[in-house]
Amino acid sequence: MSFVDSSFANLTPDLLNGRCDIAMFAIGITPARQEKLRFTQPYLASDIYAITTSSNRRIRDWADIDQPGSVVAVARGTLHEPIMKARLQQAELRVLDTPHAREFEVQSGRADVFMTDFPYSRRMLDNSDWARLVSPKSTYHVTPYAWAMAPGDDRFYERIERFLTDIKRDGRLLTHAVRHQLQPIVVR
Repeated sequence: MSFVDSSFANLTPDLLNGRCDIAMFAIGITPARQEKLRFTQPYLASDIYAITTSSNRRIRDWADIDQPGSVVAVARGTLHEPIMKARLQQAELRVLDTPHAREFEVQSGRADVFMTDFPYSRRMLDNSDWARLVSPKSTYHVTPYAWAMAPGDDRFYERIERFLTDIKRDGRLLTHAVRHQLQPIVVR
């Protein structure tokens, strides 16, 4: 087994061109991805969250995001890109080439927030002294997460499905989710 460095922007070509067999980095199931890729059963489901700086005075709560003069950053190829394109009415949307670019835009003050999911927001809060979480007041857009692969190879797909069913049933998924503070988004 070997690990292949990929990204959300390269996910589909990497799988379809045989560069890798399976993508296991919390892949949001979106209609556009479902047209090309095969997904396992969901194992997590996350809403969208925003990260801003602790010193940002413009963004105090979720309602402050989609306002004139606000700048929202997303990473290209993530599920946040089409959702925010469709949902933002007044804020400026910046689509950046890497997840780290969106962080730098916020830290530098060139963007007010970047959009992310529950797992990455936890990581930001645990590892950054500058980050502040902005949560939606109610459900904004929950997306189920699964592993993805190219269509075909039914035997491989069925084996992966059995594995996911087993770790849900015997508690391994929940045990690992608790260890990484992801239990609120586990799909049982």
